[in-house]
Parts: sequence; C-alpha cells; structure tokens
Amino acid sequence: MSRFSFHLKAAPRLRQVARHCFRRLPPLRHLSLPSRHGLAPLLALPPPTPPRPLLPCSTVLLSFSRSFRKDPKSTLDFPANPVTVTEIKQYLRSKDIPFHDGYSCLHAPSFFLESERERPGREGFSLFIDKTTGQFLCKETLVEGSWEDLQDCVEVMQKEGRPSLSPDVLLGYPESPEEQEAREAELREVRRIWSASTPFSDLPEEEAQLVKTMFGMGKISNATLKKFGVRFFKPTKSLVFPWFGGRDSALRGLKLLSARCEESGGVAYADATLPRPSAYHNLFGLPLVGRKDSEVVLTGREVDALAVSQATGLPSLALPRGVSCLPPALLPYLEQFRRVTLWLGGDVRSWEASKIFARKLGLRRCSLVRPGELQPCPGEAMATGRNLGRILKASIPAAHKSIVSFRQLREDVYSELANKEQVAGVKWARFPELNKILKGHRKGELTVFTGPTGSGKTTFISECALDLCMQGVNTLWGSFEINNVRLAKIMLTQFSMQRLEDSLEHYDAWADKFEDLPLYFMTFHGQQSIKTVLDTMHHAVYMYDISHVVIDNLQFMMGQENLSVDKFAVQDHIIGAFRKFATNNSCHVTLIIHPRKEEDDKELQTASIFGTAKASQEADNVLILQEKKLVSSPGRRSLQVAKNRFDGDVGIFPLEFNKASLTFSTPKSKTKLRKVKGDKAETPETVEVAERPEKPARGSKTPKAEKGPMGTEGKGAAGGGAKGGAESGGKGLAGSGGKKQ
Repeated sequence: MSRFSFHLKAAPRLRQVARHCFRRLPPLRHLSLPSRHGLAPLLALPPPTPPRPLLPCSTVLLSFSRSFRKDPKSTLDFPANPVTVTEIKQYLRSKDIPFHDGYSCLHAPSFFLESERERPGREGFSLFIDKTTGQFLCKETLVEGSWEDLQDCVEVMQKEGRPSLSPDVLLGYPESPEEQEAREAELREVRRIWSASTPFSDLPEEEAQLVKTMFGMGKISNATLKKFGVRFFKPTKSLVFPWFGGRDSALRGLKLLSARCEESGGVAYADATLPRPSAYHNLFGLPLVGRKDSEVVLTGREVDALAVSQATGLPSLALPRGVSCLPPALLPYLEQFRRVTLWLGGDVRSWEASKIFARKLGLRRCSLVRPGELQPCPGEAMATGRNLGRILKASIPAAHKSIVSFRQLREDVYSELANKEQVAGVKWARFPELNKILKGHRKGELTVFTGPTGSGKTTFISECALDLCMQGVNTLWGSFEINNVRLAKIMLTQFSMQRLEDSLEHYDAWADKFEDLPLYFMTFHGQQSIKTVLDTMHHAVYMYDISHVVIDNLQFMMGQENLSVDKFAVQDHIIGAFRKFATNNSCHVTLIIHPRKEEDDKELQTASIFGTAKASQEADNVLILQEKKLVSSPGRRSLQVAKNRFDGDVGIFPLEFNKASLTFSTPKSKTKLRKVKGDKAETPETVEVAERPEKPARGSKTPKAEKGPMGTEGKGAAGGGAKGGAESGGKGLAGSGGKKQ
C-alpha cells in the first residue's frame, strides 16, 4: 500500500464518475468510441449553440480515441510529508549509496543495472533522483517511481542481499485486455502514419519547397530534415516529428503539425500527438546529442530546433509542450549540460516561460534570449537572414544577484512598451467586455472575487477559468465547497455548450477533448489548513507549471487554523500567504471570498468583502458579481470590476445566464460597457467618475441616479472613503439571468 495521500487529481480520473452524473435514463449497454483505423473519421461533434471557439489553433487538431485506463500517473501523488533534498542525502548516506549533486537531480548508480553498481566512477551513474519531489528515473532501463518506491527497492535489495533488482520490480497496475489492446492499437497507428509519411528528399523539389514555406522553414535543408527524421504526411498535409526512445531507440510516438491559412492572411498552426499530450515526453532531437556534449539550446518548437542546429551546429532540443510546461520527467535528460540556453520564442509569454523553466533547470547554468524585434524565434530569425549564432552569444544569464541601476531594467522596460498587448496578458474569448476593462489575465496577480450567496460565483468563475484553460493556461482548481465531480460536470457542460444529459451519445467525444485541457483538481473538500493547500500548490507549479490557481473559497480554510487567534487576523495571514505565492511563483491566484451579510436591496461594494481591508489592499483585481435579488426579470446580474491595479480602469457590464449550458454572456442589445475611471489611482479617497462628465461626489456619498442606456435607473460607481483603503463600487447596468443555484 502506497504511503501517500492524494491531493491533486487530473481531469481524466473524474471522467468515469462524471459520466454517471449525466445519466437520467437506465444505464446504456455501451457508449461506443470512434474507430482507431486511420486518422478518419475524426470525432463528429455536434455544433454548439451559439457557436464559440472551442480550442485555440495551437491545440490538438486531430482526435484519437482511447479506452478508459486506470493509469496511476493520471493522478499526482503528493506525499503527506514532502521529502527534502537534505533528507534524501541523509538516507542515501545511511545506506552507503554513493551519489553526487547535480543541477536539479541527485545522480546515483542504478539499482537495476548490476554492472553499474560495480563501477567505481560516477560519470556513468544513470539513476536520477529529483531534488524537489524525490521521484527517480533510471535512464538506461526507464524504470521510474516515487521516493517511497525507491526506499522500498533499497530495503528489499539490502534485506535479501541482492546486488541489483530486476527492472520489472515496479510494474504498477496490471493492464486489462482492453488497455493492452488500446496501447497496441495506438502503437500500430503510430507505425502506420510513420510508414505512410514521405521523407523530404523523396518529394518533388517544388512540392518540398512549398511545404517548407508553408511551415516557415524555407531555409531548412533536406539534410537537416533527414538528420532529425522529419517527414511529410500527405493525407493531412502535416509535418511528422518522430519520438525515438528507450534502450533500443524504437519509435514511441509522433507529433503532427498542420497549417492552414486564415482569412486575415496569416497562418494558423495546430498539432496532434500520439500518445496524447500528457504521455508525450519527447525531447525532439535527443537521439542526436552525444554523451560528451555540455551545451544545449532549448526551443519551444521543433522547427526552431532545426533552425538552431543547422545555423550553429549546437545541440538543440524542442520541448514537447512548448512554453506551456516543462515536465519534471524530462529533467534527468538535461543533467549532462553545463550550459542551457532557453530560446523559446520571440514574445512575452515565451520570455516569462523561460524564466520559470530556468528555475527548474538551475539558474546558474541557464541563459535566456530576450524577446523582441531583434530576437524573434529561431525559425523566423533564420527566415529573415538573422545570424542565430550572434543572437545566442547576446543571451543573458538567468541568475542576477541584484539590480543596481536602470541599466539592468532597460531592456525589460522596452519590451513591455513594445509588446503592450502581450504584456496585458491572455484575453478571454467568452468575455470581451472583461478584456476592455482588465485588458487580460496576467501571471503573478491576485484576484479577489465576491458576490451574494447563490448568485453563481462558482459557476461564473469556472467558466472564466475554463475560457483561459482552453487557450493553454495551465489551471489548478481548489474547490472546497463543492466536490470535484460536480465541478467537472459544470465545466464539461460549459465546454460543450449543451446539456449532455440529453445527448449521452456525444459524451465520450466531448470528454476526450476535455481531457486534453491542462486542467487539474485538488482533492480537498471541506475545511483545510493553509499550509497543506500551499504545499499542494507549490508541488503543482513544479510538476505542471501551473499558471492559474482558483481557490473556492477562503472561508473553508479558516476553520483549520488556531481557534484562539482572532478570525480576522487568520484571514489576513491567509491572504498574505496567497499574495506571496502569486508573486514568487509568477502564478495568478483567483480567491473567492464570501461577502458580509447585506440587505437584499443593496448592491455589494469592495468594503462588503468579509474581513478587514487587507483583501482589497493586497488584491490586484477585485471583481464583484452583482445580483438584484428582488428582480426576476432580465437585468438581474452584472459584473463589476472594482479594482484594477494594471492600468486603473474599472467598470461594470450586464450578464445573462443560460441555464442549459450554465454559461454567462452579455445581452445581445445596444447596452454597452460602462467604464469608470478614478482621478487618483490606488488612493482610497478616489472618486470614480463615469465616462459622461459629472461633478464628483465627496467622501462616501453616491452620485445622483441617472438613466442608463436601457432606460433603467443606475448609479455611477463611486470610490468610497472606506476605512482601511477599501474602495466602494456603485450600481450600474444589470444583465438578465435565469435562476442559478
């Protein structure tokens, strides 16, 4: 029995349970999955109503079916008492196991290779132990497991006096016949696509050049493509990037990259992987790396790795999931390099990802290529005739002891000015009005969200988080108020934009797509301590590069703290801890807080948030879901942005609730966003004035009522002189909405 408590759960583990939540009819005998024979037919999904973009162009284009599999790796095993690197070293010394300190791992002789245990040197050590989690990997046999598994192996080996163990000692869950057939069918599909693909040297010259131009690699030679094993798959007009791995360097998987022209004249790319992204751990280009190579360039795209290799001759590797994640399982393969240059792309998001990945890899050995006009991604740099070697030499160290003058900040400031839209963050696809006020969703910020009881706070914030997750924002949900099955059901309904209870034959198709989202759930339910929650969040950031954490809600963490301490002091401590976590981990934290009890005919203000003013002071953004409880007609709900530290814009806009799809939207009328601006940003005494000029109110008085665009009376938002620096929001336009639980 494993000595673990499971605190994080990936979306696939909720799938089987969620299936039953949608069933009203007697159980069906079997919900058939799409055929695996070939890439067609693809999943035929019913069009959502109204149509909305399901996935960004960078996500999976092709859909491959699979059977249900109880894979232990689909859950994140988080130890109740996380191990530290000091404890790992002490244990290894106590067992007389030699090791040496690496960048992100400890290196030790493998227990699964008898010859290596007898080898006196340390250069050939092939067992790598992660310093952060204790998980291990033997690169030679591909045996991997947790820190507890490693301890069990050592105890068995020493107790029985064995010099080594069989690589089959850790088999995990045995495969069922269905699972084995699914895995074999997937491997057959990989081999079929690979054998049907054409090397570029076998294509007609004109066709080969056209394909290269379409994928932005016009200057990549056929020799480089052959060296990396890149082929062209004509049925889907896709590039094929192979994954060779294991002791026999066998074909383990593929990535297919497709391109299509947009109406705007640009080119949109989409990729698909076999196996699915969560199991696709291919460092593209790794078989070409020699044992004595000490320098490598990491890129975010396979095409960029080709460009760097051809232009500089340096070893270059492409991360399997680009800038979205650097799985810790790949770190052992990067331990041999003394210098790692991260050139993930030419935009701000790539720059932020480079700094985060450098922490995992070890700051002292990492260098970063700044984004900007002079340093685009490698593929674009080669296409425009740039000198890639010169750009790499201009890379900067990832580690800085201190910032002593504006000189160190100069390029960063210029980058923010030149990339205003990217700096503003990821835009919501479903809430354009929110983009107009907040400008986007940014890493490192703390958002406080509140609203009346029963107004739909969880439902609204789940759609907001889902919107971002569909655009590649790695998301972790901590739902303490409702269980994960119910939350997953809500989000899947919002994702499909329909009542799946009425169309169960489409459940598997939508669930397949939903599983591919970078979405994870904490398994907490009910009251939890802040230390346990923060430990889990830190672990998730390390394992999955989480960039958005949703906590629903703050009050459920206060019951576990010391009862002798004032509850407001406890709340302030928790808010301060989340603020520190967001800043230190470059991760956006959305914190739901219940409001104080207010009269039903009064709208909430920033000062209505439960507790002291620390919540609104620490927060970068304050969102309030307003609800007119005494109104049952359209115009019931609206979303107010009461604080926006990024650029100061605040405002309010109406919302409609669609009960069938559990989604929110703005009314399809002439009602427009109502913006309000403050004269003095971040000042409690600021009086926020509507766009229509009006004499500002003084103190905490509210401006006079005026007729809104819909003919309803609405009050302009007023900045209150609330005690402790809390800003107060006024009334605005309310949208229609159905009854929400």
